[in-house]
Amino acid sequence: MSEETGPAAEPTPPTGGRSPRRLTATVAAALAVTAVLLVVGIVALVVGLRGSPVSSGNPGPPQPAAAGAPSGTSRPSSPSSPSAAPGQGGTPAAGGTTGAKADATGIGDFLEASEPTSIEIPSIGVRSSHFVRLGIQPDGTISVPGTAQEVGIYDAGPTPGQLGPSVLAAHVDTPSGVPGIFHELGRVRAGDVVKVSRRDGSHLTFTVDSVAAYRKSQFPTERVYKGDFTKAEIRLVTCGGPTDSRNEYRDNVVVFGHLSSAT
Repeated sequence: MSEETGPAAEPTPPTGGRSPRRLTATVAAALAVTAVLLVVGIVALVVGLRGSPVSSGNPGPPQPAAAGAPSGTSRPSSPSSPSAAPGQGGTPAAGGTTGAKADATGIGDFLEASEPTSIEIPSIGVRSSHFVRLGIQPDGTISVPGTAQEVGIYDAGPTPGQLGPSVLAAHVDTPSGVPGIFHELGRVRAGDVVKVSRRDGSHLTFTVDSVAAYRKSQFPTERVYKGDFTKAEIRLVTCGGPTDSRNEYRDNVVVFGHLSSAT
């Protein structure tokens, strides 16, 4: 007798198991859900990163105004330093585009950084193109030029034309009494101008606001080195006043000015 044949019987899966077709569909669904969640996460991340200060109305953290200032009052430099030669004395502790720009929040015109190449003070006949960088000495005072004909620029502060006070210092005379480049600085008056040319080809005019003399022990570090960082300013510093028993000047003369034009 022949064996009866018919359609093959489908195997019965073990209890609790799933068929291969069912398993494939489940995996595909899970992968689809994962992909959707991944896309949602990426979109959320991009939206978060694109929450820029402009679109959110938040101006962002302010930029540093300037290098920090060592605290404390000024002291004369060490006798071994050129700045402490008789008749020169020390200077006080330091505080710490090429087109003009103006900020909508009230900040005035200012320029990108550029080293000065010349300075002129017509009212006292000063003109110089000899500049040196001035840093902070171990005793907390600012260094000074090596000769009486050089003008030093505080290298941790703004250059002339940048926001904030640019500090330039020079000797009033030599140890033997020969006049220095800033010998007549105390004769400058409010309304006088200081002209500065820069390496980027710009020519700046600063208008003098005030001139003052301070005891070196009472030097206004905050006002000179930090000042007002909503505009471009200049400070000219030298020694002045009577001399002490070491033949060093008791005071500092400071000229305060602001940027009035740039070409």
